[in-house]
Amino acid sequence: MDRRRFLVAVGAAAGLTGCMGGSSDGTPTDAGPGNRGADGGTPEPISAENDGYPDPSVIDETPPAPDADTSSFQTITYEQGIEVPLVPIDVAYDWYRRREARFADARGQRQYATSHITGAVLSPASGRQNDPAAAWPEGDRIVTYCGCPHHLSSMRAAQFYQNGYEEVYAIDEGFWEWHRLDYPMTGENVEYQPYGHVIEGAADPASAGEYAWARTADGEQEEARPIGPDGSYELVLHFADVTDGTPITVETPTYSLTRPLGELTDGVVTREGAVAGGRGTAGGARRS
Repeated sequence: MDRRRFLVAVGAAAGLTGCMGGSSDGTPTDAGPGNRGADGGTPEPISAENDGYPDPSVIDETPPAPDADTSSFQTITYEQGIEVPLVPIDVAYDWYRRREARFADARGQRQYATSHITGAVLSPASGRQNDPAAAWPEGDRIVTYCGCPHHLSSMRAAQFYQNGYEEVYAIDEGFWEWHRLDYPMTGENVEYQPYGHVIEGAADPASAGEYAWARTADGEQEEARPIGPDGSYELVLHFADVTDGTPITVETPTYSLTRPLGELTDGVVTREGAVAGGRGTAGGARRS
């Protein structure tokens, strides 16, 4: 792939710590709180349950080393020169089967519990208490992933880099491509394929480059997407066990509101609420 860079800013949404703050000119102001999670705490000691590697029993064949030029990977660039490379999913899978990378899930608790890559630990971009990934050696290769397909995971990767980690990648295509390919997964309902509920919104154009967020009331499912130059944004929610009546909070740098999901997908979300014109769902039970 041709190398390309995107300068993005990650906004700090009210009530969500661990996000990256952004300024009105589109440059990030912070790469988040790092690896100890929103509440700090001491990381758990490394064990076979939280080392981020798959159990050898889920690997049916160890492939040869992938012929991949990591310097050619597309990247997302954050402030302070932090570049997050996006690893193609086939390369990530080869690293996985060779146990050459630790895997970290950057989504929320409920999303992780429903289904996740076997062996991956929960290490949300918005932080968690006693994040096990905080104990991983700084020189080890780490792969982050999310479902959006790489907004939350690139945030989390940037946090690793800011805290001294040396080789961190975000899966380019995201978790739902992993799911589609039927690579090793575990969880409460691995077969479950959540709808891609689309929330379209309009924020202050001065917030361009910062992030809009959506989350469930319990904070265990969340999604983020950058705000465009005209203030528009689109959030695609792959949330488990939600209906049109489920309250969802949408936050931008200039407003926060909570409405039933069906209302949010039925119009363009503004500071006042949702007005007619939204698109609703993204192709039904979309995996990507």
